[in-house]
Amino acid sequence: MRITAVTCVKNEGPFLLEWIAFNRMIGVSDHLFYSNDCTDGTDALLDALAARGLVTHLPNPAQGRNYQMEALKDAGRQPLVRESDWVWIADVDEFLNIRVGQGTIPELIAACGNPQAISVTFQFFANGGVEDYADRPVIGQFTRSHNPDLWTDQTAQEVKTLTRRDFPLHYYGAHRPFFRESLPPERQPAWTDGSGREVPPKFRTAANKRRLRKFPAAGARRFATLNHYALRSLDSYLVKNDRGDVNRENRSFDDSYWRERNDGAWEDLSIQRHLPGLEAALAALKSDPEIAALHAASVAAHRATLARLMQDPDYRALRDRLRAAPTLPPQELKLLEMIGGAHG
Repeated sequence: MRITAVTCVKNEGPFLLEWIAFNRMIGVSDHLFYSNDCTDGTDALLDALAARGLVTHLPNPAQGRNYQMEALKDAGRQPLVRESDWVWIADVDEFLNIRVGQGTIPELIAACGNPQAISVTFQFFANGGVEDYADRPVIGQFTRSHNPDLWTDQTAQEVKTLTRRDFPLHYYGAHRPFFRESLPPERQPAWTDGSGREVPPKFRTAANKRRLRKFPAAGARRFATLNHYALRSLDSYLVKNDRGDVNRENRSFDDSYWRERNDGAWEDLSIQRHLPGLEAALAALKSDPEIAALHAASVAAHRATLARLMQDPDYRALRDRLRAAPTLPPQELKLLEMIGGAHG
């Protein structure tokens, strides 16, 4: 089975090898990377991996526009994508945590009944008090998340989607594929959530604009969940904030993004069953001296960026503010204040 992962990156060098190794362990056969404006050696590392046949690396085709959507439009025309049995569109901080069998994508597909698309629900992993960046697997460092059925005050949560080759594709979105509105019901695709249940009809047909990329999370994770390490360490979050968002120009992060995703109420260690295999796979990749050197250079650039940011009073203030921020999301704190006021 040929499964291609497609992603956009900007300054993700320290995290590339883990994501590639993990995906290969769970059944991804090919990777298509689009990069733009990298200053940490991400592009050089991808070029070296591409020279060894491990990934395909292309420059992002966007010209001051929506980086991710322009790349996905291009990806839909690439033979690598068109010839794949399945396409997995995700970001480098997102890890598909499959709960059936050995945790592989083919096993997930079989568990869901081999539909034409599978949308897996996000599970945001909190910072967990980890301040210092460490060159170790992310999936081993961060273990706490929100209640899987509730994120901040939202019972509907975003998804990312595996798409089968015969999906009646109009175009790829970052979170889900789209088919034409005129497609008759009998030709609409079989499409499940991470429990093998049919996704809600209004999500499938994109009939509800508020449900274009999300639907209720309750009961949707029986076979798989999508671990999203949006924060990582406090150091890495600051570097990410400096980088901006790979998906759009002129978007920065602030303490609201951090606070919404830093709910550590729930412990989930399930993905760590992959750690021994991941460590071995990473060691194998780094046994290549050039790959190891390029990875080390990206780690050094990551740390150098942090050192530069710590010379900026605004970033030092942001770091202090994030360290002191409540670990309950703003919406939950507001609810508690309302309850407290009602009982006052």
